[in-house]
Amino acid sequence: MKVEVCFSPALYPHYNIDNENTIVVVVDIFRATTTMCAAFYNGVQSIIPVADIAEAQRYKSQGFLVGAERNVKRCDFADFGNSPFEYTRERVEKKQVVLTTTNGTQAIETAMNCYQLLIGAFSNITSIANHCQKERKNVLILCSGWNNRFNMEDTLFAGALCKMLCERNFSPASDAANVALDMWQNAQPNVRSYLGRSEHLERLVINNLSDSVDYCLTMDTTPLLPAYDKGQKAIFLL
Repeated sequence: MKVEVCFSPALYPHYNIDNENTIVVVVDIFRATTTMCAAFYNGVQSIIPVADIAEAQRYKSQGFLVGAERNVKRCDFADFGNSPFEYTRERVEKKQVVLTTTNGTQAIETAMNCYQLLIGAFSNITSIANHCQKERKNVLILCSGWNNRFNMEDTLFAGALCKMLCERNFSPASDAANVALDMWQNAQPNVRSYLGRSEHLERLVINNLSDSVDYCLTMDTTPLLPAYDKGQKAIFLL
């Protein structure tokens, strides 16, 4: 079994994925996939990911709860932004939420035709690794990046998950997987410090949104498996 890493949704079409035999793990550490995991931990029924702001607004006009963010800021029409702390049990339990974000929901749309699409974050990384081991399929970790460009935090997650999978009889499939592994090794023992020079962390700090950074980098706080359902075009727990 192989584990592959794609640094950006823009690169995904070049990977020639076998959609019948590949699990894709979409990751957006700061903050979409971390936020989704937090929402499911707090009892959300399902999340409908949409790439387009106008589509999210249409859902809002139909009475749906909507989370919407662009360039780290909450959209003015939305009920939520993109912070994991906003999706509290009181607000989301047994509810359906529509979500659009700058990068994460676009990555989901890019890879939605694969065998299985999982929502990955540090907060559910061990659950992801255990599930992939049981499925015995090849795995591609799709980093959401930033506006189709490489970012550090998603690649660090990719390296951490690669390491876990290699300990479970997977092997790295490419230079990208090996680079991610090297980055994860170099980030030890202080991932937050390693990310101190990252563009997106600086972006969050400038906009007074860095309160969730430590949470986003903490492992196994939400040991759940959110997965995209192609038929219903929504994310549910496995």
